[in-house]
Amino acid sequence: MTDGTTDGATDEERRGGDEAADDGSGGRWEATGFTEDEGRLTLRERKKLRTRQRISGEATLLFIRRGFDHVTVAEVARAAEVSTMTVFNYFPRKEDLFLDRVPEARELITRAVRGRGADESPLAALRRLALGLLAERHPLAAVGEGFEHFWRTVLDSPALRARGREAVEEMENTLAALLAEAAGGDADRPGREARLAAALIVAGIRAASAQAVARQLKGDPVDEVAVEQAEVLRRTFDALERALSGLV
Repeated sequence: MTDGTTDGATDEERRGGDEAADDGSGGRWEATGFTEDEGRLTLRERKKLRTRQRISGEATLLFIRRGFDHVTVAEVARAAEVSTMTVFNYFPRKEDLFLDRVPEARELITRAVRGRGADESPLAALRRLALGLLAERHPLAAVGEGFEHFWRTVLDSPALRARGREAVEEMENTLAALLAEAAGGDADRPGREARLAAALIVAGIRAASAQAVARQLKGDPVDEVAVEQAEVLRRTFDALERALSGLV
């Protein structure tokens, strides 16, 4: 099921869970991009992070093997050895079990724009981020060994494709707020120019990624795809700089 129900959870599972994702940490899991920072996370937070990663990992294996729409949340819980309620504490929607890097993407974008150099534009910071992720074969760069299994699972599921479209909108909203903030405006109420710039940037990156995904699904060598993708990203950001001159 893909509607956020408990997929056959028992009454006991609905009443509680092994661990709650929200324990008053102020959204630390989202704020850290789900990466383990030994200098920032307490022992309890590290344990919770590992639980989250275990749940997502087991879910990913099941979804890739059997298809997203043919696996229930209850089955994910059993594989991860937690209760169904615990799964929902960490992942409010079934789709988020598979598309679990959306919060990380928002955090990386935020860090890139806010942490840019004094003489660096937000667009230049995003270019640096995109090329850096590709160089390290980060999953968010869309290019890497075995990534075709992930993309095939997404394409085979209407629910995942729909969640992906929502994620794109979330990225646009996050980026619009950041661009407004960088320009000295109101991040809570981005203006037309910030929203337009954000939509164009996200669309450009999405189009560039789609080309790389298509090649991997065809079976092209990952190293070749990565080399071409780097050039595609450079041309994309060159075009964005021309189109958005004076805006970002």
